[in-house]
Amino acid sequence: MRRKVFSTAVTVVVMSTFLLGFSAVAGEIKARMKERLPVITELKSQGLVGEDNQGLLRYLKAKKPHKEVVDAENRDRLTVYKIIAERQKTSPELVGRQRAAQIASHAHSGNWVQDPGGKWRQVR
Repeated sequence: MRRKVFSTAVTVVVMSTFLLGFSAVAGEIKARMKERLPVITELKSQGLVGEDNQGLLRYLKAKKPHKEVVDAENRDRLTVYKIIAERQKTSPELVGRQRAAQIASHAHSGNWVQDPGGKWRQVR
């Protein structure tokens, strides 16, 4: 449980760092992401969603509970990636791939992540 709390805290801190200095819109996005985090954490712990290699959440099974939460999270992530890409003069796709690597490196045991080649693995 301690690792799960730490991992969740790391996710919030990393996303907060991305959003620092980005306008009122960023503050709204940050608040929404923080609010959704418990639902997303639970979906991950149940093995229903994983983190893909583009920095987005993906359902791993046909069952899609809380689909509106996952869809909203992905929309906000894409917005953040676009903002970061504009600041770094790169593409949102590259930012998403870099974010996916960060997420995978902080994922806790039992969560599913997709490697750069597209293969899914459960973190041990």
